[in-house]
Amino acid sequence: MLLQLAFISEAGSTHDRAVLDDLSRRQGVAPPAPEARHLALPWGRGTLRWERHTEFSTYLWEGPPSPDEKSALNGLPFGKGFTAPGRVISGVRLDFVVGKEPLEDQVAGFDAASLCFSMVEGGLAAVATDFRQDGDGLTRILVIDRGLAPARAGALAQRLIEIETYRTLAMLGLPLAQSLSPRIRRIEERHAELTGEMRDGDRRNSEALLAELTGLAAELEADAAASLYRFGASRAYHGIVEERLDALGEAAVPGYETLAAFLRRRVAPAMRTCRSIEERQAALSEKLGRAAMLLRTWVDVEVERQNRDLLASMNRRARLQLRLQQTVEGLSVAAVSYYVVGLIGYLAYGLPDGWPVSRGTVMAAGVLPVVLVTWLFIRRIRRRHDDGEPNVR
Repeated sequence: MLLQLAFISEAGSTHDRAVLDDLSRRQGVAPPAPEARHLALPWGRGTLRWERHTEFSTYLWEGPPSPDEKSALNGLPFGKGFTAPGRVISGVRLDFVVGKEPLEDQVAGFDAASLCFSMVEGGLAAVATDFRQDGDGLTRILVIDRGLAPARAGALAQRLIEIETYRTLAMLGLPLAQSLSPRIRRIEERHAELTGEMRDGDRRNSEALLAELTGLAAELEADAAASLYRFGASRAYHGIVEERLDALGEAAVPGYETLAAFLRRRVAPAMRTCRSIEERQAALSEKLGRAAMLLRTWVDVEVERQNRDLLASMNRRARLQLRLQQTVEGLSVAAVSYYVVGLIGYLAYGLPDGWPVSRGTVMAAGVLPVVLVTWLFIRRIRRRHDDGEPNVR
């Protein structure tokens, strides 16, 4: 009899180490090294084997059947003193029996509704299971030995246990796919509504639409990132199951279904569901990206138009300022010239009596030169301030 329990180890190998240290002390042997990934130690009349995989670990006990048929766990390592290192995801009990009785009599204890029964190893063995859990939570597999060599018997047992273990692991992607499906559907519906609004040509809310599209894309990418490992692992585990089923080389027993036919009918739809969710995520991500790019283009065009209007407004203000400056400049020339001519008039009061030119004539003669000099002086000052600055016209 072989008993295997597989555990998901969320904390990595930490809990495994604690369990293995306890089991080793109870058997009086040295615990495994920290980097070890497998261990074998004697336990009772059999052997306990531990193996560490990527995301789970397995504990396999092999030995003679327990005399107590009420529970397959009595007197074995997985009794009350065993501390599980994580959540149990698979439990298998595989029994090897010698095929002396008629085959149909030996499979009478299985559920006929889901019984799978086939010949393997060229007719040297028969395999039966109903993929149902017994009272101990174990999936029972029966191998009827009709002349197998020890090496071929061991390889057959390994394939059968791996089929059940990896089948369970592959199915872990289905609940995740079922939980993601309504969320993807909601995003798809909202994407259709947003693209409909874009098609209507109302671009006044382009920024709001872009913000919502970006939020949908972020939500979708977060879900895709969270499901990436699980869906990839499910594909890998399903591939291992298919390889092990092909390696069995089953021959159908009349009136019964083979393991391969049963599992492919039950597992394949779940794997197609996971692939469908992945494909929908990828396709929807591309659609959201295209819609966001289109909206971003609209927003960029709108920003450019606003910038153009802003520059045009700035040009208008610059022209107005230039005209105002020119007006002020003219007024400044007139005002400065007026005061300078007034100063010339005060100077004319100091002319001696009998001077042939009157005070008014002096002031009149100085108007044009004063205006010209003042204009040139102010213009020179303005040019100095304008050096290095663009001339706005």
